[in-house]
This record gives sequence, C-alpha cells and structure tokens, in this order.
Amino acid sequence: MPAAENLIDTLATMNKHQGGVQSLEIGLSVLDVLIDYNEPMMLKDVAQAMQMHPAKCHRYLVSLIRKNYARQLSDGRYGLGDRVHAMGALGAMGQTGFNQNNILNRLTHIANEIKDNLNCGVQIAKWFNEGPIIIQSVEPDSAISIITRIGSRMPLTTSATGHLFASYQPDAIIKPLVIAEWQAKQEPVITEKWQHFNQLRAKVRTQGYATVTGDMLMGINAITIPVIIPQLDNNISPSNNGKLSTDSLPLEYAITIIGTTEQLPMSEQRNVVEQILAIAQRYQIV
Repeated sequence: MPAAENLIDTLATMNKHQGGVQSLEIGLSVLDVLIDYNEPMMLKDVAQAMQMHPAKCHRYLVSLIRKNYARQLSDGRYGLGDRVHAMGALGAMGQTGFNQNNILNRLTHIANEIKDNLNCGVQIAKWFNEGPIIIQSVEPDSAISIITRIGSRMPLTTSATGHLFASYQPDAIIKPLVIAEWQAKQEPVITEKWQHFNQLRAKVRTQGYATVTGDMLMGINAITIPVIIPQLDNNISPSNNGKLSTDSLPLEYAITIIGTTEQLPMSEQRNVVEQILAIAQRYQIV
C-alpha cells in the first residue's frame, strides 16, 4: 500500500501547511509575553508565563534576538527589540506624508551610536496632543541605567525633553499644559512663574538644546536636542546655522541623553552636544 501511504503523507503535509507553523506560533507567543509585560524579564519569568522549560524558551528568545524582535540586557533580562518598538511607534503615529519607518530607523541608529559613544541612556520622543511621549528608549551597557518606559509622557516643566518641546510649541498649546502640571503638583500659578518659564523657553531656542540637572531625579542629568529633517523642513533658515527657527513650529521629534553626573557632567555639556550633533549629522537628522 505505498501509494496510500504517500497519499496520507501528502494530506498530512497539506493540513500542516493550512494549519500554520507551530514553531512560529510558539515564537510569537513568547514575543507576546514580552509585549504584554512591557519591561525587561528574566528567562525564568518568560518560561513560567509560557509554561515552558527555560532551555526551550531560551532557544525561541535567541531567534527573536537574531531578528531584532527581542534583546538581552547586560543583566541577563530580556526585553523588546528595536523592530517591535518601531512597529509600535509607527502604529501610534500613523502616516504623516513621509517615510516614518525610515525616520524612526535613523533615530534608533543615532540613539544606539550615542549610547555606545557616551555610555548613557538615550530616549526618542515625539510630540502628541497631551505632550511629548517616549517612543524609543535605549539603555547603556553599565551597572547604572535610567529606564523610562515606552509610552511615558515627559513633564514640560521639569524634564529636558519637556523644556525642548515647550520651546518650539506656540503659547496657546503650551500654556494650558504647563498650568495643568503646576496645578497637579499644587504649585501656585502666578504671572511671574509663567514669565520665568517663557525666559527658559527663549534660552532653549537660542542655544538649540535643553538641559536639566537633577530636576526629575537627584544626581541625574539630561540633554535634549531637536530632530530636524532638512530635506523635508522648508522653514529652516540657513542663517540660523541649521537650528529651528520660530517659524518652523511645532517640533515633532527630539533625542534625549540621560546619565549620572559622572557620565554626563554639565561642565562638558557643549562638548557632549557637539558629539551628539556630529553623530546625528551623519544620518541627516539635525
């Protein structure tokens, strides 16, 4: 009965193809665990969530890492890879008339190169109606790291990211958001306070970047630079040395570098900014 056996084998193969690839489905399930948890996990925790032996779970994670859907941190934990963050950010942003995937890919490359050169954490933020939101976060390869979750909204009044975006948004948008932050912290909302914040905004626009020294976290400094896409932004004035002019409002993306006072000393901020800009210029985003 060889013919019958061949027919059975063929039908089994067809059913397998029609039903999908089991190993792929398991791998995607492992990825789902990382997505649902949305922060780095130990292997044993991923395996427990999958009800799978850790050694078998590790093999699936290795494959996800190879395709950049997952990554392994220096402390051994597993988190989401750049491809997942890129897809998530693109889904949130939608299409806005240019290649968002290309932009985010370039920003991610910049973030990783800055991290490698400065050994600091790097965040990519995008402006939304409610304020700047972190859409990508790269951790440094050091014992000390400052993690900000993807999707976190950065405060306008106390973060370098917030200061930068606030400086390139019109008053009509920024003022209600800033007042709401002050009220939420039960801080007095007075004319002088808004005037002081406006002076800060003017300073940021003049120097082309924002900094904070321990405003959000004690002993942690941050520098934020605007993301400019020269070939797409017709409002950049050549006489302004490539900086955003007030006519090019609003700003859409920014890159923030975060580190301890030792990793990111404010006495060296000008040199650090020049290093960051040099990296960004190679990717045509400054």
